[in-house]
Amino acid sequence: MSSGELEVKKSGDFYWSKDEEPHAKRRREILAKYPEIKELYGPDWTTCPQVFAVVTAQLALAYYLGNYAPTAVMLVVAYVFGGFATANLFLANHELSHNLGFASPMANRVLGLVANLPIGIPFSISFKKYHLEHHMFQGHDAMDTDIPTKGEAKVFSMGGTLLKIVWVIGQLFFYALRPGLVRPKSIGKWDVANIVTQLAFNFAFVKFAGARAFVYLLASVFLGGGLHPVAGHFISEHYVFHPGQETYSYYGPLNMFVYNVGYHNEHHDFPKVAGNRLHKVRAIAPEYYNSLKYHTSWTKVIVSYIMDPNMGPFSRTMRKKKGE
Repeated sequence: MSSGELEVKKSGDFYWSKDEEPHAKRRREILAKYPEIKELYGPDWTTCPQVFAVVTAQLALAYYLGNYAPTAVMLVVAYVFGGFATANLFLANHELSHNLGFASPMANRVLGLVANLPIGIPFSISFKKYHLEHHMFQGHDAMDTDIPTKGEAKVFSMGGTLLKIVWVIGQLFFYALRPGLVRPKSIGKWDVANIVTQLAFNFAFVKFAGARAFVYLLASVFLGGGLHPVAGHFISEHYVFHPGQETYSYYGPLNMFVYNVGYHNEHHDFPKVAGNRLHKVRAIAPEYYNSLKYHTSWTKVIVSYIMDPNMGPFSRTMRKKKGE
């Protein structure tokens, strides 16, 4: 099942679909045929201990490297280990935004604040708001802030390969800043709690572990969110490698580090299924997923995105809201 019928793509513009996003329809079809998939719904208890384990390891390593390691060693470890740790915690927040850590929404929010700590920038609460809109309004103009703005896409389409490399390096920051600029939302009590908790932690950690230890944490975010194998998931999920299909799964070994986020068609079809059970969705309904295009290497995704002249920030599928 594809994105449906596309309008003719114009230079300097996105792909525009004439149909609704494909996931709701596929979900209805699969549930009609395989109602047992509903048994996969619900939280995964292993999320909580995993978050605490990764947070502890990342902070302990930051303290050690910040106080005892040369800068070169610190940066190499930030890329090799810290990049994976940061991705794991970011995608823990992705799981928690769907209430897949606990049955209680409050417990998910609190654990999200904990997973946010080594990342240094308060994002957990706002991410949930915008990410759920991404699911509800996938591809909708001015609603789905997962998609680059037209101005952003124009700028980073002007310089060929070089500017695409710059865009990939900074993609995590564009991803974080774009929603608040495109669709600003009022700040609630949980946003305040996120900001206060994070700033208090940052101050205490610098006081206890030193500024270099905090630099390690920020370097892990920056290096792990750009030209890093696991960061390929940002591009692989919805960038159009095959016109007519707007969501792509990744089936490869790196899924084990990031809550199986690579099973992205399965996730959008069934967002109530926790990451550690998404592979079972494909196993139950293989005819719906094996016929779709998918990725097997996030590194290859990044290289293809950069080197293919037909790929760029405009390689996303959009649709107008009903009535437009």
